[in-house]
This record gives sequence, C-alpha cells and structure tokens, in this order.
Amino acid sequence: MKVVLLAGGLGTRISEQSHLKPKPMIEIGERPILWHIMKYYSQYGFHDFVICLGYKQYVVKEFFADYFLHTSDVTFDLTNNSMEVHNNYSEPWKVTLVDTGLNTMTGGRIKRIQPYIGNEPFMLTYGDGVCDVDLDNLLDFHKSHGKTATMTTVNIAQLKGVLDINEENVVNSFREKAETDASLINGGFMVLNPDIFSYIKDDATILEQEPLQRLAQEGQLMSFHHNGFWQCMDTQREMKKLEDLWQSGKAPWKIWEN
Repeated sequence: MKVVLLAGGLGTRISEQSHLKPKPMIEIGERPILWHIMKYYSQYGFHDFVICLGYKQYVVKEFFADYFLHTSDVTFDLTNNSMEVHNNYSEPWKVTLVDTGLNTMTGGRIKRIQPYIGNEPFMLTYGDGVCDVDLDNLLDFHKSHGKTATMTTVNIAQLKGVLDINEENVVNSFREKAETDASLINGGFMVLNPDIFSYIKDDATILEQEPLQRLAQEGQLMSFHHNGFWQCMDTQREMKKLEDLWQSGKAPWKIWEN
C-alpha cells in the first residue's frame, strides 16, 4: 500500500523557517520532519511513498537525490573524482516525488497523483505532523467498515477541521474549527479508497472542505480515534516542542532503533 504525503504548501505560519525551505523539510534532530514521518510508516511495513510537492520542490528532490550525503560519512577523492560512502544504511523506501503545482490546494494535489496510485486504497497524511497512532489497527479498522475514507481523530486545541461523530464512528459532519471549540479534530493519518478521486474536482479543491464535507453527508467518512501523542508543527513554538522531545530521548513517534 502506498503512502501519500502532502508536502507542497507554503507553510506561512512558520515563515521564520519556511522562507528557506518547505515546511516538511524543517529539521527535528537534524532530520526533516518529513523523514520522521516516513520512518514511522516504514516501521509498520509501509515503504512506498508518493510525495506531493509544490513550494521549493527542488529542496525535497535534492534531499533524496543526495540521501547518503545527508545521512552517511563520505570520503571524496578529488584526484580521481570519486566518492566513497561509509556506513551507508539504506532505507527500504521507494519514493516518488511529484510536482503538484505551486498554488494547488490539498484536494488538487491528491487528484494530481492519481496516476501513481491506480485503483488501490492508500494512506494519506500531512507532511508536518507526527504521532504514535497504531497504523496496523488503523488499516484494520478501515478494511472493516467498507467506507471510502478513514481519518485519525484527536482531541487537542488546534485550528483544524472539527468533526461530529456518532456512536458507530461515522462522521456526520465536517467543518472548520473555531478557537472556542473543544471537539475532536482531523489529525491526518487517513486511509482512502480510490473512489476519493471522484470527490475532487480540480486544483482549486480543498480536501478539508467540499470533499470531506460531502463524504460526511453521505456517511462515507469514518473516525479512528487516537488517544495518544499527536503534534503538528505549524509554529516555531511547536517546532521547539518537537525538538525538545527528540533531544530528551522521549519522542513518542521514535519507534525505530537507528
């Protein structure tokens, strides 16, 4: 199963960093947060990634093109123009990097990667947030209900999409969050069936608006509630929080050894 990562936005709320690089390339523990997300999925056996790019897309492409330069010791022999990579641990990843447009909205980005997905379910999340959700349980839940979409939901004070969920975990409605809300919110880490593409019109479609609202109205959007750790990185303060967790050795999303 492929994992689609949304990594093309401007990241204006953390412009202190994002004016230099895309937000998913901002580093936590000297590795882009995008890398942390991919490492997490990989621990559950998901190794095939499709990354939706836009703003400063070349930064992401250069990172993967020169992956060993970022992650390994190297020796350059200038006399014969050669490079030796030391301790070159290789991630078991296949990474497809797709230019989905500079100003394309989230739904439009997903529509653009349809040729790389085919007629199969896929994982989807944002390229700026980490958590410790059990991805195996998430996928099992999605398979069990047969609906188009499953979204991981969390209860935290963030300006994300608000959900009205019934006792059977069906999402009855989806709307933008107000600062006074204390409801469950969209935490990303979704599983989507391929018919999601029929809910997306064009580049101007925002996934979190008409498509998710329509899915909710049709009873096709399900909630997988997560009570554990979840944190996005919209601000400098949130970036520092994640960095502090990493440096403390207690980052909840770090479930790998190396």
